[in-house]
Amino acid sequence: MREATAFWVEEPGSGALRQEALRAPGAGEALVRTLWTGVSRGTEATVFGGRVPVGERERMRAPFQEGDFPAPVKYGYLNVGVVEEGPPELAGRTVFTLFPHQSAFVVPASAVLPVPEGVPARRAVLAGAVETAVNVLWDAAPLVGDRVAVIGAGMIGCCVARLAAGLPGAEVTLVDREPGRAAVAEQLGVAFADPDAAPRDADLVIHTSGSEAGLRLALETVVTEGVVVEASWYGDREVALPLGADFHSRRLMIRSSQVGAVSPARRDRRTTSDRLGLALRLLRDPAFDALLTGASAWRELPEVLARLAASPGAELCHTIDWRDA
Repeated sequence: MREATAFWVEEPGSGALRQEALRAPGAGEALVRTLWTGVSRGTEATVFGGRVPVGERERMRAPFQEGDFPAPVKYGYLNVGVVEEGPPELAGRTVFTLFPHQSAFVVPASAVLPVPEGVPARRAVLAGAVETAVNVLWDAAPLVGDRVAVIGAGMIGCCVARLAAGLPGAEVTLVDREPGRAAVAEQLGVAFADPDAAPRDADLVIHTSGSEAGLRLALETVVTEGVVVEASWYGDREVALPLGADFHSRRLMIRSSQVGAVSPARRDRRTTSDRLGLALRLLRDPAFDALLTGASAWRELPEVLARLAASPGAELCHTIDWRDA
């Protein structure tokens, strides 16, 4: 029986590579050899640190997760590889799968989605982030000509900003306290501001920073009777908001957005596969390469996850190269 190498969080704050048996694919299954995986920095830092709340542990399970929170657990969902064995229509195709960090794996053929022509394999790891951004914008429902502020220039915020910029007449500003994100905003074709200079007339504010300060800023900067879409996930952290100030007099609204289910605005006519397929097609846009901020060999994964968890703002999407595994 063949073997594969997989990354596991052994205990909160510590990970290791394990060897696992790799069975042959059966009927209707595919054997995928991984090319690249991506680290979904915010969520995976939360998982790595053992900070998934008890009440969310079932909802937070990744599609092909093994083990249970807090640890030991094999977690991740940004995987691009090549089908080595499987149905003829998939054999040899580059595919995206919501699978953890592992050198090779067997899954139902229905679980893989071919990467479209014109989308490089490494860029395709961003499919999960772009899919989340699609869902956020379905929830947010921006209008032509809207002034949109995206607070938090992480991977999700950058994807939301790039997609929102495609709306005719939209003025999109990416807001972040890290000045280096200005160069990323320029590559994405949107404006940039630090929190002190955030626009005060945004028709719509989408919050992705994962910080209490960012959500407070969103409430301060949205227009009267405006909507703040909360796309951050805080894990086990609590957030305090000034809802006794002008929140009621200005009739503000906070709307949650989360990728686990298709937005109610599209749920009756779009499946999760439809949404992911759309995300992959949108990745033909080379501007998304601005989000690929680092790469490491698979052997370095335990150290890489520890570093990214300790310095959560350091990178956008760090990719893991499995091509020689």
